[in-house]
Amino acid sequence: MSRSAEMLWLNIRELAEGIRTRRFSPVELAETYMARLEVHGPALGALVTVTRERALEEARRAEREIAAGKYRGPLHGIPYGVKDLLATTGYDTTWGAAPYRNQRFEFDATVVARLRDAGAVLIAKLAMVELAGGMGYNQANASFTGPGRTPWNTAFWSGGSSSGPGAAVGAGLVPFAIGSETWGSIMFPSACCAVSGLRPTFGRVSRHGAMALSWTMDKLGPMCRTADDCGIVLNAIAGPDAKDAMASARPYRWAGPRAAGRAKQPVIGILKNATAGCQPEVAANFEASLEVLRSFATLVPDVEFPDLPFNAAAETIINAEGASAFEDLLESGRVNELTAPEDRWGGYPGAVVLAKDYLKALRLRGVMSTALDAVMRRYDCVVAPTLDTVSYPIDKPFDQAWPPIEVPKDIRRVPLGGAANIVGLPGISVPNGFGQQGLPTGIVFTGRQFADTAVILAAAELQARTDWHRKRPAAFA
Repeated sequence: MSRSAEMLWLNIRELAEGIRTRRFSPVELAETYMARLEVHGPALGALVTVTRERALEEARRAEREIAAGKYRGPLHGIPYGVKDLLATTGYDTTWGAAPYRNQRFEFDATVVARLRDAGAVLIAKLAMVELAGGMGYNQANASFTGPGRTPWNTAFWSGGSSSGPGAAVGAGLVPFAIGSETWGSIMFPSACCAVSGLRPTFGRVSRHGAMALSWTMDKLGPMCRTADDCGIVLNAIAGPDAKDAMASARPYRWAGPRAAGRAKQPVIGILKNATAGCQPEVAANFEASLEVLRSFATLVPDVEFPDLPFNAAAETIINAEGASAFEDLLESGRVNELTAPEDRWGGYPGAVVLAKDYLKALRLRGVMSTALDAVMRRYDCVVAPTLDTVSYPIDKPFDQAWPPIEVPKDIRRVPLGGAANIVGLPGISVPNGFGQQGLPTGIVFTGRQFADTAVILAAAELQARTDWHRKRPAAFA
């Protein structure tokens, strides 16, 4: 294997060690990854812009600083990409949508500024589902860059709405990326592309400079090779921000799996009926993951969430806040420039959400938060399959992609994604095997509010005992 090929698949700690020992340089890393992005990024529908001038300036500065003994930490000199809803000085920020292709903000989002302070090197603005899916898309082809494709089988979707970050990390085009989640947009592509994706607690990371879909539900988080990588990146981007009133000052620190080790076994709950309705391979991979978890954790089966309208409340909030965020787009008629036909009308129902229904959903959020915490406080985290199926074919509407598996009417499954997102719980999806069409599957760890370290630690301990996170898609290896 060539040295450049070796670099592509190293995790952050391995890359940092290579830089520290001068096996390779920040400039070499940036050039190698950018060349790979330019070759494979467009074919995967993963790339909007290679930020070459900025990347080389940041990489050269990192090289000079490290040579002079000014080492900023494990991200110093490490390349990365961002979902193209984050403002970046000198480059367009398109929100994945044709009406905004030439939009530019001459400032850096707080996350980008903090990564620059940590010495990381921005090399790309990565593709996304237009407007982060806020118009209700029902197909993979919902971005002016075309459908995102998973590197494991390019006839299938990379997941959304962080489609570019998922595909780029999964194909070895960037070591890590920043995605966003309002309802599944980090978890979904992480599972589809066999990467480790972290949804931090709501408020853990500032959203200043990020496109707003839902002011009370949007979250930014890292998508990486490993859970440990996610912890490292969160160290750099977490914390309060005067420019985002919802950014929390609650302390966070990740020192690595060994440093975070605990004297007692973690207690991990298994969500009741977690595999009901899942494809057989998804269920089998989840059961195999549980066997590994039993080697270091106490597992508690049949964890039940309260029977509350999580999905309905989340939909109401997102619809109302999204219609407000994109009011100008809807009223100007430029919504007709969007790529997916259903997105050209899908934002209008949110404009007629009644104030009383929106306020009711907000009030219910408090009830849901209290009720969920009463369950979650018993566990370090709870687990479930990230998705019921592997990814969807890019040439079919999502609602026709797979024949549904019939769930018996007497089985109740609480929608984990809706529940976790409406109350802002942290979660991390990591790969745990493969299913139909050679496509990856994932397991998601969900914790209490601000228990980000607990979910990262559990996922990292699983990865210490498995090698799914080290698998490479053959076409990009």
